Amino acid sequence: MTSAPTHCTRLAVLITGAACLLSMCLSACAVGPKYKSPAVDVPPTYRGLTPEQATRSDASSIGDEKWWSLFQDKVLQDLIRTALANNYDLRIAASRVLQAQARLGVTRADQFPSISAGGNITSEASPTIGPVPSYQVTLGQVSASASWIPDFWGRYRRATEAARAQLLSSDWARQAVASTLVANVASSYFQICALDLQLEVSQRALASRKESLQLTHTLEEHGFDTLLDVRQAEQLVYVAAAQVPDLERQIEQQENTLSVLLGNNPGAIPRGLKLTEQPHPPEVPAGLPSALLARRPDIREAEENLIAANAQIGVAKAAYFPQISLTGTAGYESTALTGLFTGPAQAWTFGGTLTEPIFQGGRLKANVRLAEAQHQESLLTYQQTIQTAFRDVSSALIAYRKNREFRVQEENLTQSAQDAARLSGIRFKAGTTDYLEVLINETNYFSDQLTLAQAQLNELQSLVQLYQALGGGWQ
Repeated sequence: MTSAPTHCTRLAVLITGAACLLSMCLSACAVGPKYKSPAVDVPPTYRGLTPEQATRSDASSIGDEKWWSLFQDKVLQDLIRTALANNYDLRIAASRVLQAQARLGVTRADQFPSISAGGNITSEASPTIGPVPSYQVTLGQVSASASWIPDFWGRYRRATEAARAQLLSSDWARQAVASTLVANVASSYFQICALDLQLEVSQRALASRKESLQLTHTLEEHGFDTLLDVRQAEQLVYVAAAQVPDLERQIEQQENTLSVLLGNNPGAIPRGLKLTEQPHPPEVPAGLPSALLARRPDIREAEENLIAANAQIGVAKAAYFPQISLTGTAGYESTALTGLFTGPAQAWTFGGTLTEPIFQGGRLKANVRLAEAQHQESLLTYQQTIQTAFRDVSSALIAYRKNREFRVQEENLTQSAQDAARLSGIRFKAGTTDYLEVLINETNYFSDQLTLAQAQLNELQSLVQLYQALGGGWQ
């Protein structure tokens, strides 16, 4: 006579059966559309390139360069490193990546069986009541249970696919924050350098005009000049003097802004190279437009969101199909603790349930439509992000080239204004002209110096914008 299978044999059978079902589920097809990268309209070249640049087939791009190769000011490099380590926006983005990792682990766990174990001991005693004698009953139980919902239709696999794409999306979002942070730190630093230059120009002009005012006072006292000449000289002093406190205000406020980007409380910012000493190339390679799709972190983020939305359609469609749930329990139960682990004390159960949705009031169909609409939104967002990226690059290319041309012309204008101011000063001291000519030329020269500083800043900032638009700064 064949003996009944032991508890270990039964457990082995259950495990073997579960493994077979698992292999069946892994080989089953997941419902829902398989993701295919959508076709996008990529221009053959960037608008904003010069005709010579447009004819080149150079695949290299400034966006591929590391930020420390582009920004060679050692102080600026230290500031960017500090910002990448301490900036709160970037740290918040990093924490969102950790959240997405945890959500992926939670979602992926639904694909596997859940196993738990437990035990209990209860003891009950009764006193002697009349003819009824006292008694004591002790019950011990130790068991392990398992439950599993086989993923025949790929519902959990699609959910895991969506969670994995959302994890990658959050990581690309973090990279986008890093790219923006690098650009903002560089732009703020160049802004401070430009304000320093304008303050230096104002202080130098103020000192020179104070000397001219003293000379005009002396000439007026000796009858060579009039009181009108003195008042005109005072105007030059007051214009330059008014610029100094206003520029000092802007410098401190800009330092406060940069301090927050660094993750610090408002404070002073160290300086490195002056604005006019910052190295930057006259022309920058833009590379191939098709490469921008892989380089820009916001485009990669948008595509991962599209992949996640595509997988969610499969999750919604899988709800139409029946769901099989398997449960099993095995253990020992005995009224005598000494015999708890003996053969007769073995107990086990195994069961399965099948659930098929019949009427949900349109819920399942609405969920599929919702997932498809969200997928369509993600697709449009992805396409819009690409168009925005091409616009950013084209605008930055034209801005960098035209700002450079403007800066060159402003340098010529400033040199001319400087020479005119020098000649009018010589003519005034020789007595061949009045101070009004000096006033006009000095005012023009001072204004042109400030405009030149702004033009130099605009050129550098357009370089930063171009670098960010081409997807640089996060590598």
